[in-house]
Amino acid sequence: MIRRNVRLRREYLYRKSLEGKEKDAYERKRKIKQALEEGKPIPTELKRQEAALKHDIELEDDNTAVPRTHMDDEYAHAGERDPRILVTTSRDPSSRLMAFAKELRLVIPNADRMNRGGQIIKDLVDSARSHDYTDIVMVHEHRGEPDGLTVCHLPYGPSAYFGVYNTVLRHDIGEKRAVGTISEAYPHLILDNFSSKLGTRVASILQHLFPVPKPDAKRIITLANRSDFISFRHHTYQMPKGVKSTELTECGPRFELKLYQIRLGTVDQAHAENEWIIRAYIRSAKKPRLAEADTED
Repeated sequence: MIRRNVRLRREYLYRKSLEGKEKDAYERKRKIKQALEEGKPIPTELKRQEAALKHDIELEDDNTAVPRTHMDDEYAHAGERDPRILVTTSRDPSSRLMAFAKELRLVIPNADRMNRGGQIIKDLVDSARSHDYTDIVMVHEHRGEPDGLTVCHLPYGPSAYFGVYNTVLRHDIGEKRAVGTISEAYPHLILDNFSSKLGTRVASILQHLFPVPKPDAKRIITLANRSDFISFRHHTYQMPKGVKSTELTECGPRFELKLYQIRLGTVDQAHAENEWIIRAYIRSAKKPRLAEADTED
């Protein structure tokens, strides 16, 4: 099993190393296609490679025309079977963190919760791989309040790290129906405002935690991106006979997520490459304020 995982990891890294070359070749072929379709002369820098590129274009089909990326390899088999999720906590969890982990286990279909105990992260990842889990969801806390959530896709990544804010557990919501039994139907997903390249990546990581729902399912999971905070909401709905409106009932839990890192590897790989990490200079919220101050003066 260890040799197999090492081999898969090496193959993954090798395919990832070829992405730059494949992207360059794709751009050259795209320029040749565009010139031929518009009846324009071939770009000067591509004239030496014109014959070879035209030959490659003739051999392409719908599957090979677009270059594959490491993201395609990570979730290549995602639709073949339902995901299996392992939910666990940091060491020595408080009662509130344990309750939060239990509710996540109920929210995510086909999820199992495991007490962390004294297990180190490497043993945890190896155990999850050997038991055929597709993802690990690990929750963290600070002074008894959930403050972090890690989503690690198996067998070789990626790992997304989120901050958790404004957590409201099911029993704190206040609706009587929220305290009852949670439906085990596969939920429909509503992904709102994930239109950027990073947003598409985050949406892909989160949506693959959930299996494909049946059309008659009455559960809804909403992930709405507002100002880089992802609001998580869980509802059930009913359509009473003779009434055109839909009745929504919040089931909980309720919390906000804020992404701060994506790594191209599993959580046990300390030297995995960073795909994206938040920096102090990424945000530019002060610029509009300065502009408003200038107009006031």
